[in-house]
Amino acid sequence: MIGYVTLGTNDLDRAAPFYDAIAAELGTGRMMEFETFIAWGTPGGPAGIGLTKPFDGNAASVGNGTMVALEAKDEAQVDRLHAIALAHGGSCEGAPGPRGPTFYAAYFRDPDGNKLNAFVMKQG
Repeated sequence: MIGYVTLGTNDLDRAAPFYDAIAAELGTGRMMEFETFIAWGTPGGPAGIGLTKPFDGNAASVGNGTMVALEAKDEAQVDRLHAIALAHGGSCEGAPGPRGPTFYAAYFRDPDGNKLNAFVMKQG
């Protein structure tokens, strides 16, 4: 149902390497790029993610309660995505680990403070 999500940034040049590294780990790359906007994903593939300077010219701000969840292929990839995020200017919002018997996740913020997580669901 979701085609893509867009997050705001106040510094596209600073934030783009964070998403380049996350996308590379997920097996994709940039699919669209303009002066104020970059999108990562695969045309015709699963939902992508975009990063943009706000169209209205105001400063980007973080949504309280907003989070983008990135589906990983396994727990090891969740761990890698969390480490990649921290190595590229992100901050930890919850170390990788189980959250109940069928959900394994890690939580982090991008350089602008947008909250993301990497997760894998196991059959119960």
